[in-house]
Amino acid sequence: MKMKKFINQPENIVAELLEGFALSHPQQIRLVGNNLVARAAPKAKGKVGVVTLGGSGHEPGLSGFVGEGMLDVSVPGEIFAAPGAPRCLEAIRLADYGAGVLFIVLNHAGDVLSANLTMEMAKREGLNVKMTLTHEDISGGTNPEDRRGLVGFLPVYKVAGAAAEEGQPLDACFEIAERMGRNMRTLAVAVQTATHPSTGHAIFELGDDEMEIGMGQHGEAGTGRMKLKSADETAEIMLEMLLKDLEVKAGEELLVVINGAGATTLMELFILFRRVDQILKARGIKLARAKVGEFITTQEQAGFQLMIARMDQVLLRLWDAPSNAPYFVVR
Repeated sequence: MKMKKFINQPENIVAELLEGFALSHPQQIRLVGNNLVARAAPKAKGKVGVVTLGGSGHEPGLSGFVGEGMLDVSVPGEIFAAPGAPRCLEAIRLADYGAGVLFIVLNHAGDVLSANLTMEMAKREGLNVKMTLTHEDISGGTNPEDRRGLVGFLPVYKVAGAAAEEGQPLDACFEIAERMGRNMRTLAVAVQTATHPSTGHAIFELGDDEMEIGMGQHGEAGTGRMKLKSADETAEIMLEMLLKDLEVKAGEELLVVINGAGATTLMELFILFRRVDQILKARGIKLARAKVGEFITTQEQAGFQLMIARMDQVLLRLWDAPSNAPYFVVR
C-alpha cells in the first residue's frame, strides 16, 4: 500500500518536525545551534550536563526527554540515522556548566561510531566527558557489547539526570547510569512493519499471521519468528525470558516499562501490562514502579518493548525526582 503520511518534502522532515516540537513546548525546550534540542532554561553553573544522540523518526524518543531533571541537550540525526560527531561535540560544549558532561549513548553501530569520534574530539579539546552505553536488549546474546539499546535509555536518562540536577559530581552520575544499565533488560516484539518516511519503503517484511520476538528498533532480526500469539501468551514468553536473564528473585523490586512501537494501541498495552503484573505477583516480585505508553517508536510499526529493571532505594528516589521534560513530567 502506498505510504500515507502528512509530510511535505522528504528532505525537510527533520527540520520541520524539530521546529514544530520546539514551538509546541517553548517553556521546556528550545532549538539552538545546528538543530540541537536544549533545555529552555540552562542548568546552573557547577552541575553536570547530560547529553544524548540518536536518529529522528522515533518520536518522542529521544529529544522528548530534554528538560529539567533529565537531558540537557539531545542531538537528533536524520531519519533512522546517527548525527555526525561535530554536532555532538557542539552539544557537549553547550552542556558543559563547569562540572563535566555525561554522554548517554544507545548501543547501535552508527550511534556508537559517532559517539566514539565525539569522545576523541572532546579529549583533544580537554573537555571532561564520560560516556555510558545502554545495551539491555537480551536478544543480542550473552555478550553485553552485542546487545542493542532500546527503551532502557529512559530510566538511565531519568536517574542520571536527577543525580545531575541534585548537584552530584560526574563520577557519581556516571556510576548511577552504569548501575541502572547493569540492572535492566528489554525485549521487543513486532507484528507489523513501518514505512521509512523519506522513501516510502517498508523497513522489514512480516507475514500477516506472524510476529517476531527480539526484533530491533529498525527491524533488525530477532530471536525467531512464530505464529501470532495472544496478549497473555506473548507477555508470558517475554517476561519469562527477561526474568531469567536478569536473575530476578522473589522479594526484589522491579520497574516495568511497556513501550508501544507506534501503531499498538494503549488498549493492547494495558492488557499486556495486566498479565505482567499477575505473573510478578505470583512469583512474589514487587512491582515498584511502572510506565505504559510510547517513549520510543518506529513510525507506524506495530509491536512493543517490555523492559524490567531491578531497583534499589537510591534508584527509586531518583526515578521519582521532579522532571519537566515534554514527555516525562514528574511533579
